[in-house]
Amino acid sequence: MAGPAAAVAEQARDEASAAAGAEETVKIICLGDSAVGKSKLLERFLLDGFRPQQLSTFALTLYQHRARVDGKPVLVDFWDTAGQERFQSMHASYYHKAHACIMVFDVQRKVTYKNLSSWYKELREFRPEIPCIVVANKIDADMKVTQKSFNFARKFNLPFYFVSAADGTNVVKLFNDAIKLAVAYKQNSGDFMDEVMRELESFDLQNKSEDLSETEESCPEEKPPSA
Repeated sequence: MAGPAAAVAEQARDEASAAAGAEETVKIICLGDSAVGKSKLLERFLLDGFRPQQLSTFALTLYQHRARVDGKPVLVDFWDTAGQERFQSMHASYYHKAHACIMVFDVQRKVTYKNLSSWYKELREFRPEIPCIVVANKIDADMKVTQKSFNFARKFNLPFYFVSAADGTNVVKLFNDAIKLAVAYKQNSGDFMDEVMRELESFDLQNKSEDLSETEESCPEEKPPSA
């Protein structure tokens, strides 16, 4: 699944973050069945203005994008499933440290709407509190669908967008709002999983520091050469 691929992506993100310096860095993941248009939506948003830095593997595609929120620079990692969703489940590493989720279904295929429940359940197992936006894609095929009521988003009190990757309807607004939600979540996170991760990272750093101290103590001092 996505284990090794995610590790490569995490490394690329860490390198980009280091290069970015003081920039805020957020991770936004895309979920939904195959062929609902997740990649097309990302490409519509990112490729209109410029070609983003892109890292593709067999299990995921990472798009990196620079944005501004409240006048401050933000480095955004958009994670796309690259076909892994056909297994109806994602590797835990895909959800790791995500700050927001964009969950997409195809208005022309009812099964993709029904499967939102499974995707949402899995998302909440790994990321109980992050913002999640529900997206009805491909409305260009039949604009009448925008008059329908889709209760899933209302049931869980989630933001809901009608969009079209084909003609660009609402695409820029969707992603800009997702970036704002991700930044706000990261800055005000009370997510239990985030707290656990921070504790583990802190514990890890402490252990490394102690190991370093022990190594230094065990190194014999060099004696000055005798005259």
